[in-house]
Amino acid sequence: MAVLSAVTVAGAPSAVAPAAQHRDGETASVVVIGHRGAAGYRPEHTLASYELAARLGADFIEPDLVTTADGVLVARHEPEIGATTDVAEHPEFADRVTTKTVDGAEVTGWFTEDFTLAELRTLRATERIPDVRQENTIYDRRYLVPTFDEVLALRERLSAELGREIGVYPETKHPTYFAALGLPLEPALVKALDEAGLNRADAPVIVQSFETTNLRALDTELEVPLVALLEADGAPADLVAAGDPRTYLDLITPQGLADLAAFADGIGPDKNLVVSRNADGTLGTPTTLVADAHAAGLLVHPYTFRNENQFLPADLRAGTSDTDYGDAFAEYTAFFEAGVDGVFSDNPDTAVAARAAHTK
Repeated sequence: MAVLSAVTVAGAPSAVAPAAQHRDGETASVVVIGHRGAAGYRPEHTLASYELAARLGADFIEPDLVTTADGVLVARHEPEIGATTDVAEHPEFADRVTTKTVDGAEVTGWFTEDFTLAELRTLRATERIPDVRQENTIYDRRYLVPTFDEVLALRERLSAELGREIGVYPETKHPTYFAALGLPLEPALVKALDEAGLNRADAPVIVQSFETTNLRALDTELEVPLVALLEADGAPADLVAAGDPRTYLDLITPQGLADLAAFADGIGPDKNLVVSRNADGTLGTPTTLVADAHAAGLLVHPYTFRNENQFLPADLRAGTSDTDYGDAFAEYTAFFEAGVDGVFSDNPDTAVAARAAHTK
C-alpha cells in the first residue's frame, strides 16, 4: 500500500495528505480533481479537456480507462461510445452496433473493444450531454479519442510548462466486464505507469475503481495510492459476480471501511453519502462518513461537483433553467466544512476559487 504522505503536487496542496493529519473544516490540504478534465467547458475525456483543467488550476486530471480490441487503453466514460463520439455518422461502422450486458445492464451501441485503435482514431469526440452543455457542442468533432499514454505525456508536458506537478487520477472502468472479454485493463495500466516512471510511491498518481477485486490485485503491483469509489446504491460488479452479498452501503460502515483500508488508501463516495439531501432536495447535514473514513486512515474524495442547477441541491439553485448556474460555492463550503480531502469537479476553476475563499 502506498504511503499517503508521499504524493505531493508541487506548488499546490498536498495531493494525498494523511487522513489522520486532516482537520475537519480545513481546506489547506484539499485537492481539486478535474473530473474527466474540465467537462463543464469541453467535451469530456479529450486532451483539450484535460489541458484546460490543468490550466484552470486542477491538481489532478481524471481519465476513465477502457480498452480497444488490440489492448490499448483509451479515455472514454464508458465502453459504449455512441454517446461520446461521432461513430453513428460513420457508415463503415454501422454493422458494429450491438447489444451487450455491462455489469448487469443491457446497453446498445458501439463498444471500444470492437474497434482497433486505428479504427477508433477515425472517430471524433462529441459532447455527452448537449442539452445541458450546449456551449460545449461548438467543440464537437474537433478532438480525437486519446490514449492513456497520450494523457500521461500531456501531464508531463503541462507539469513542466506550468511549473507545478499535475497529477493523473485514472479510473479502471468495468474491470470485471473487460476481464471476462479477455481484455483485462490492469496489465496495460501497470505497464503504462512503469514505462512513464510513475509506478513509485511519490508519483503524482492515484488509481481508482468502483470494484474491489482489481484494487486488491493492483495493491500488489502498484506503489501509488488506490481509491475505492462508492455509489449511493447498488453493489460493486465484482462482488455481484462472485456472489458476495455486500453492497456499497455495507462498504461505508466502520467495518466495511476497515476492510477497504487493507488495500485502499482512500474512498471516492457519491457526494450525497457525505452531505445528505433532504426529502425536498435541499442540502442536508453531514453524515459520519468523513469521520469514519478518517478513523480508518482513508482519504475522502467525493464526486461530482458541477455548477448547473440540475446537479445542485434545490435551495442552491438560481435563475429559471436547469442549465443555469446556481450557488456552487455554497455547496463546496458545506463539503469543505465536513472535512473532505478532495473534490471531483467538472468546473475545476470554481472548485479552486471555492477552496481559496474558504482557506482565507
